[in-house]
Amino acid sequence: MGILMWLSSFNTVNRNLQLAWLISLCFTTTTCQFAHAAESRIPVKVIIAAMFEIGETTDDEPGELQFWVERLNLNTKLPFTLGERDIYMNEDGVMAVLLGGGISNATASVMALGADPRFDLTKAYWLIAGVAGGDPADISLGSAAWAKFVVDGDLAYEIDAREMPEHWPYGMVPLGSTEPADKPEDIYTVWTLDTIVFELNETLVDWAYTLTQDVDLGDADGIADYRRLFSGYKNAQRSPFVTVGDTLSSSTYWHGRNLNLWANDWIRAYAGHNANFMTSNMEDSGTMTAIRRLARLDIVDADRVLILRTASNYTMPPPGKDPHWSLTTPYPDNLRPALEAAFTVGNVIVQALLDDWDKHKDLIPSIASQ
Repeated sequence: MGILMWLSSFNTVNRNLQLAWLISLCFTTTTCQFAHAAESRIPVKVIIAAMFEIGETTDDEPGELQFWVERLNLNTKLPFTLGERDIYMNEDGVMAVLLGGGISNATASVMALGADPRFDLTKAYWLIAGVAGGDPADISLGSAAWAKFVVDGDLAYEIDAREMPEHWPYGMVPLGSTEPADKPEDIYTVWTLDTIVFELNETLVDWAYTLTQDVDLGDADGIADYRRLFSGYKNAQRSPFVTVGDTLSSSTYWHGRNLNLWANDWIRAYAGHNANFMTSNMEDSGTMTAIRRLARLDIVDADRVLILRTASNYTMPPPGKDPHWSLTTPYPDNLRPALEAAFTVGNVIVQALLDDWDKHKDLIPSIASQ
């Protein structure tokens, strides 16, 4: 029996070694394809990454992908079995891809795209454009915010609020720490992860904001009525506008005043005193994790990433209302102002990159280079 068990163990180890060898061969082959077959791949100039779609990709109620496909004539449809839906492209080199909702879907989809030997992504600019919750202290419904920092909100200690110490404002604690933190000095740095905070290329973000800061986003009756509920929140009551503000990524769709306080503290603790929580999302830290990994092999350029989030709802209720009321209240104007803003603002950047591609192909744009 002992010999049989030993042989069984040996066979298991052998199979594992064979599997490891096959995986290694696969990645080595993929790397060689990227290194030696660039001339046979489709060069991509701009990747538009959306997170969710409602129904079909075209000709029905829009989600985050539909406007891009329809309005930029992304008529070439390419199968993407490892993704959520087909990839859409046009002759200008613009690609639109659906990542799926949540951090895990976004990570998997971006890694699958990066490992796809059909495409040359080495010069591609990434525009991650989607709707988000907005902090009423900073932004109004239908407004658009360019992020300089993405911070992950899932990688944390958590104690149920009913069991946390009475002096704590919420039950979220940074990994390795003993109490909630609202500044970088409070984070215990011996144990943390390198996928909590991502700093985007500030030069590129500033360029994008400069080009779009005066874009007219219009207004709508539904969001106008809803924002009037936020008495005392000046920015929440403004007509839609374009700004710069950081985004917190969490697969948990959180909501409420206490968690809104946590989001502001969490962003500052991980991204620094000058960072400012403005939008909540459910994917961007996963997207950035995958992009960072792909950049290790120069498959993509992590300095060519822009994240644009537009406010479809607020991250906390208006004065006099409880969180459950606002969490279950239908989105004003059925998300449409935020979806329109994502396309309207984002497309300014897409067209600017295409119009001067001979320069932007090799030189990342900046305010100084304009």
